[in-house]
Amino acid sequence: MKTRFTRSALTVLAASVAAVSALLSPGVQAEGKISIAQQFGIGYLILDVVRDQQLIEKHGKEQGLDIAVDWNSISGATAMNEALLAGALDVVSAGVPPMLTLWDRTKGKQNVKAIASLGSMPNYLLTNNPNVKSLKDFTEKDRIAVPAAGVGFQSRTLQIETAKQFGNDNFKKFDDISISLAHPDATAALIAGGSEINSHFSSPPFQYQELQSPNVHKVLSSYDVLGGQATFNVLYTTEKFHDENPKTYKAFYDALAEAETIIKADKSAAAQTYIRVEQSKQPLALIEKIVADPEIDFTVVPQRTFIYAQKLQALGVLKNKASSWKDYFFEEAHGGAGS
Repeated sequence: MKTRFTRSALTVLAASVAAVSALLSPGVQAEGKISIAQQFGIGYLILDVVRDQQLIEKHGKEQGLDIAVDWNSISGATAMNEALLAGALDVVSAGVPPMLTLWDRTKGKQNVKAIASLGSMPNYLLTNNPNVKSLKDFTEKDRIAVPAAGVGFQSRTLQIETAKQFGNDNFKKFDDISISLAHPDATAALIAGGSEINSHFSSPPFQYQELQSPNVHKVLSSYDVLGGQATFNVLYTTEKFHDENPKTYKAFYDALAEAETIIKADKSAAAQTYIRVEQSKQPLALIEKIVADPEIDFTVVPQRTFIYAQKLQALGVLKNKASSWKDYFFEEAHGGAGS
């Protein structure tokens, strides 16, 4: 059974839903097919292991099902969400806030919910501006690179902290100086210096690479905002795909859980998998350091996601109020000690 991986490096938002649909693989499939999209960075290591070891296919065969898996790469939560709603993809991945936005937007319609966490890891707001020591030091002359300005994980995390420091009415204070840029491009700009991009709300492994530059320093960690270890990325899909493809869905979820076990059993091998699958040019020693970082937990169990649900609803970003994290995760994830 053949697995196809289409690396469509879409680093800008699609001009329209139709354009996104045309560039990506076929949409919601019949039982036995699944199209998945991930973004860039080690936050997607669980998916890299799943793909590398063909774990979806393995768990499908255990149910007597041959599953065709189609892999895609996209940068930016907005493009992910548009592709999912257009039927261009079955499963997409992004930070907790973009998932919650789609859960809120589709409640009572497509009923999008999360499948599983891809792990807990901090994201750092970094800058090469020596005058910026805290959020209060940013001015209209600064530019903060994020994957999806105003709506992505980094922007929403920044908005929550901004509301805490400047009041709820000013939670979008830094949206005007935020620019949508893929992590690899933002990393290159921050390290090189000399461009309008002098700050980057980064993610692993890019933030580690950036901090190797003597001109770059940390302003804020997402863990500071959330009060501790918290889920970074999640996978999510529509109720239709979940309900109409029970065997494929089960094989996918079981594959994710096995990938977690594999990573924790041999973190050095997991680091090698990341470099091989992502064709990364970063040193193996750096990736091994990241995978072994005690701040990072590659787990399918969601952690502190409900903080986003509460805060974003209080800010008016979400219309619907969740009573718990289980409201926006499909039931397969409910067995763990999530939050």
